[in-house]
Amino acid sequence: MLAALLDFFFPRMCPICGNRLELDERPLCLRCNIDMPRTMFWEHPYDNPLARMYWGKIPVEKVAAYFYFTSQSGQARMVYGAKYHGFANIAIEVGEMLADEMKGFFDDIDCIVPMPISISRRMARGYNQSEMIARGISKATGIPIEKHAVIRRYFSRSQTHLTREERRENVSDVFVLKDADAVKGRHVLLIDDIITTGATTISCASEILKAGNVNISILSLGYASKAKAQDVHQPKII
Repeated sequence: MLAALLDFFFPRMCPICGNRLELDERPLCLRCNIDMPRTMFWEHPYDNPLARMYWGKIPVEKVAAYFYFTSQSGQARMVYGAKYHGFANIAIEVGEMLADEMKGFFDDIDCIVPMPISISRRMARGYNQSEMIARGISKATGIPIEKHAVIRRYFSRSQTHLTREERRENVSDVFVLKDADAVKGRHVLLIDDIITTGATTISCASEILKAGNVNISILSLGYASKAKAQDVHQPKII
């Protein structure tokens, strides 16, 4: 009854389509959940299109993204809402949702490191969106978060309109390992919101590897790929 009253006075909206959520829908409405363009990379985490981007650049274990990301999609509205418009709870709930769905992907992970952002960005937004995603995953899996292991020294210019080579140079020295003991000898899962070329995650992971005896896996909410429609998988509805 309390949930129904709260929903009446403070209705929850789907972050993708904007329609009102039913009491049993969280964080997405049923239709948007069904239509989510899932990559299903977690079913083959050692060899998939995203994992191959890292081959020959850094040693990685498992790599996955939850969904395919395009800038004009409903998923983009959800990500931008969580990233720029103060809806941190969306990132937490979607993190929990993907963790429940991926299950075995997290079995041998020791700790989670969210992709750090600069102090100026954190002050402007009030939070780190990757850390919010990590909180949801941690809530669902019990895996601890090591958010101070690595920091971002400054904000480099936006990656949006840069070439692959320019992206790599833009983030080549922005991360600093601050607490090697937090990750040394552990299997670290690096969390990002959206991966395009992988340049930022490569730079951050390279810094984490300096701790020694570290295994790195990478997970993002979205993968900005030009995947064809036939490569997009939908979940089984039970």
